[in-house]
Amino acid sequence: MKILIKNIQLIATFNQQMEEIKNGWILIENNIIKNLGTGDPPKDFVYEEIDGKELLIMPGFINVHSHFFQSLFRAIPEIQNANLFNWLSYLYNKWKYIDEEAIYISTIIATLELIKSGVTTTVDHLYVFPYNNNYLIDAELEGIKTTKIRFYGTRGCMSLSKKDGGIAPDSVIQKESDIYEDYERIIKQFHINQKFSMCRFALAPCSLFTVTENIMKETLKFAEKYNLLLHMHLGETKDEYNFCISKFNLKPVDYMDKIGWLNDRVWFAHLVNIDDNDIEKLSKAKVGMAHCPTANMRLGDGIAPVYKMKNTSIKIGIGVDGSASNDTGNFLKEMRNAMLLQRVQYGADAITAKEALLFGIKGGAKILKIDNEVSSIEIGKAADIIGFKLNQLEFAGAISDFISAIIFCDTKQVDLSIINGNIIIKNSNFLNIDEKKYIEKHNSIAKKYLQRL
Repeated sequence: MKILIKNIQLIATFNQQMEEIKNGWILIENNIIKNLGTGDPPKDFVYEEIDGKELLIMPGFINVHSHFFQSLFRAIPEIQNANLFNWLSYLYNKWKYIDEEAIYISTIIATLELIKSGVTTTVDHLYVFPYNNNYLIDAELEGIKTTKIRFYGTRGCMSLSKKDGGIAPDSVIQKESDIYEDYERIIKQFHINQKFSMCRFALAPCSLFTVTENIMKETLKFAEKYNLLLHMHLGETKDEYNFCISKFNLKPVDYMDKIGWLNDRVWFAHLVNIDDNDIEKLSKAKVGMAHCPTANMRLGDGIAPVYKMKNTSIKIGIGVDGSASNDTGNFLKEMRNAMLLQRVQYGADAITAKEALLFGIKGGAKILKIDNEVSSIEIGKAADIIGFKLNQLEFAGAISDFISAIIFCDTKQVDLSIINGNIIIKNSNFLNIDEKKYIEKHNSIAKKYLQRL
């Protein structure tokens, strides 16, 4: 299958030279970028032509932290003004009823929202397996097949219940032996670690207050054995900081260092409550960071010191987090908030619009170690491409820098999305997915869970 996008007003390649191509064209063959250039495209048989007139084309965005199932629990009145621990304590009693149908539908809804806001590769951190139901991952993958997004799943876990010093009820806690058994199953059955893979997995204990030290150490050994990445929430709140001091007499980053979790296969979500010494340690270890500014604002966590981290060896990506703590999965808004929130703390030049885009594209690819496959428009890279119509109201007057305008202006959604060579959105609409059907089903499931005590 071949696709030709021609007459493109502007291509932002995001290659090493950050080249911009005006009046360009891109030839896609199967799932890779076969050729690109400016002016008239080569005469070649193509299966489909797309007119790129008035389009800005760039690589797809990469979301490095989210919880798809939480899209069922948006804007709940009882926790609209709660901090993280109170928010979690309330929601655990809803999440203990999560089943395969809920995971399947919420995965579709969450990934459609991500795709609409420019994401072509996404991570999901699924850590709730009520009553030891290990087959929620399988249901999630069925949802991924429907939307065709490039997927990097993480098999999360919780093993420390409230009675043992955590905050989660027994209903969402698993035995460590069951967790290890499912690690094996997931990696052997679903993890495809080859170029242009559409499905990879990492391991992801939930947080310091939901797992034991033993599972942290055993998960690290498992990741080293199978050459897997590792993911976890860290440094999100002062409550977590105080928990770590009380339990281990160490700051969160120092505790991670002690148990061997500071290395370049690891990326942490949040890193809000850290200091300069922590940043130095994280940089030395070349860890990754999923910056989730909207959720951090929503829960009153604070401001992650991204400005201090951006010129270190820490790999910075962007995550939308869960829709219950963000209440949206809009990646465009996430990048804009990443830029604006740093300026609140550090000044107007703290983060530029193009740096926010780099976090959302190249930073995420480096974290996931797939930057040789995606994150730029170059010959031989994956055909993960998004496009924005520039003749729309929100871009009027932004003619001097359309690329930065994607962040500065009120960008609504992508008008073109191609993932792995498949056209997912064309002329602003999903081609083969009836989103209204899934919205209705999603709301029906949400109502059922919210009515349960």
